[in-house]
Amino acid sequence: MIHIGVTGWGDHDSIYPDTIRPSDKLKEYSAHFPAVEIDASFYAVQPERNMRKWAEETPSEFQFVVKAYQGMTGHERGEIPFETKTEMFEAFKLSLKPLIDAGKMAMVLFQFPPWFHCKKENVDYLRWCRQQMADLPCALEFRNQSWFQPDVKERTLSFMKEENWIHSICDEPQAGKGSIPAILEIANPEKTLVRFHGRNVHGWNKTGNDQEWREVRYLYKYSTKELEEWAQNLKDLSGKTKELFVLFNNNSGGDAAENAQELIDLLGITYENLSPRQLSLLDFD
Repeated sequence: MIHIGVTGWGDHDSIYPDTIRPSDKLKEYSAHFPAVEIDASFYAVQPERNMRKWAEETPSEFQFVVKAYQGMTGHERGEIPFETKTEMFEAFKLSLKPLIDAGKMAMVLFQFPPWFHCKKENVDYLRWCRQQMADLPCALEFRNQSWFQPDVKERTLSFMKEENWIHSICDEPQAGKGSIPAILEIANPEKTLVRFHGRNVHGWNKTGNDQEWREVRYLYKYSTKELEEWAQNLKDLSGKTKELFVLFNNNSGGDAAENAQELIDLLGITYENLSPRQLSLLDFD
């Protein structure tokens, strides 16, 4: 089963009627795609009421990929708003309960920063993170090339398999040590994640404040040829894992939803049990 969606549901204007209220966007989003990534959880551990609301607003088979809180992956430079890391992990896990109870939590995504190098203390921390998450499905994504150097790649993949991580395969610019190649290998036969970040080499390495950086970094529209190449890769991967989650993160220019829809068409997928779509004036010609 291939689940295709995008990261977040707030900024994809191409799929929303002009008059839609922000509070109705998730319902409308789930009329187009069967899965989404929650990125709000990266910036703050979400209250259970938010997760419960999102679970209630989506169809029974809808799936969420929940991004791990930034304090869990070392992105937060200041003090974490918890007394201990264990307390932080417990609070995060508690926030997931409504999605777990509804059968809608596909996985937690641990995306580590570019400065998270392949070294023993970081391997130990990954092992500790996995222990804290117990039997919850967790995906691992690196942003530092050292994990996939030729003499290390197989050990990295073996570690993922041994520690029961889901491999987050990335399509992203090849822009030096702060990016990784697309390694088309699964680590978990149950679930695999693929994330499309675009191929904007210049934007990937741009410096500036967080908002400026995000606006440029993910500014990229995949061509039909590029998506056709990936369609074959995804078919191959789907034969090795029960569930394949594919998420587009190239939304600086509003391209993620359109690319996701094009990929669905290229793969000939028809999703059942989506939400009913809202009608706009364009539906009456």
